[in-house]
Amino acid sequence: MRIRTTSLLLMLCLLPGCTSTTTQVVTPPAAARVYHGTASVGDFMTITVDATAMTIAYTDFSNNTSGTVPYTVSADGTYTLNDPTGNLIEAYEVPNYALLIQAAKTGPNADTPALITAVESGQISLATIEAQAYNTMQFRTAAGGLEVGGISVNAQGAGSISSFWPYGSYNQGNQGGSPFNSGTIDMSQAQLDSSGTFLKVPEPNNEPGYAYVFGTADGIFAVDTGNGAILGLKKATSKDFDAAVAGTYKAMYYQKTGASTGAGNVESGIPSLANAALTVTSNGHVTMTDTQGNVLVQATLTPVADVSYLYGSAGELADPCYGVFTFRLTTASAQQDFFVSFMGQAMLFSSFTANLPWNTVGTYNYFYGVALK
Repeated sequence: MRIRTTSLLLMLCLLPGCTSTTTQVVTPPAAARVYHGTASVGDFMTITVDATAMTIAYTDFSNNTSGTVPYTVSADGTYTLNDPTGNLIEAYEVPNYALLIQAAKTGPNADTPALITAVESGQISLATIEAQAYNTMQFRTAAGGLEVGGISVNAQGAGSISSFWPYGSYNQGNQGGSPFNSGTIDMSQAQLDSSGTFLKVPEPNNEPGYAYVFGTADGIFAVDTGNGAILGLKKATSKDFDAAVAGTYKAMYYQKTGASTGAGNVESGIPSLANAALTVTSNGHVTMTDTQGNVLVQATLTPVADVSYLYGSAGELADPCYGVFTFRLTTASAQQDFFVSFMGQAMLFSSFTANLPWNTVGTYNYFYGVALK
């Protein structure tokens, strides 16, 4: 599916020797936690984390693979996975909220590295996403890696999409078209799975297969498509940066360097998966650092709605994307566009860098990921 044209257990603690009837509420995470996930190569998955057995079990509906993988908890809170098939590598979880996994063998042939983003499984229906608006990032492993924009779903289930495709800014001469895209998705045709936890949307134009739609009632929206993962966070009410999202986030990300696109839209380049820390200050300054201490990004964020080359007289985004922020860094040899979106404990981020001059060099780098706090 190519979208172009995102409480608890109660424990009673009775203190010995106390004469009071006062109780203390402790809220440990559930022992077994179930998630639905999407890989950036386009795989839909159900994942169960068993904290007692210390295993992660997964079923990949897209390529019919499955497995149960033991894990250990590292000092930094990440999970080191001992997968005998060599597929799942490392994970990070905010229990009962979201789960990130680095995977080496996803895709139709179970041979492609990808980032898996999963959210807590829960009951969903078409009503969950009707009359809602989300900021979206589409993550994929080809065609420049990413798209950024928004989707609004009306009360009848029809979705309207507007997005910016950074790679398209540089490749218009080769493929034509525009870096700004618009389209629709008909959610009214969605079929609720018997589990009640995800929707299946038939591919358009009578193409075989489905896109899988899942999410949470508090504003996380995801679509798994054959063209990668679309992750959405509910839009903010204002374009301005909200200091409440400041803090330190732990991230996993997918990266491809030295990329180029050849015949048949086959993308070359060197893929990798890694971890990072992102620090966001109350005035919207973001710093992204890898595990070796190298600074990957350092900039002050600007609302997309205030950027003329994306929105307004010079840009063509139909949606001002309240809650999405960006910066552009241009030098003599490269131009980088970086985007972030926030909601609750989650941050989506993506970066595309074109090596300049484009007609001479023609290669690019990109990375994208999810950060949790």
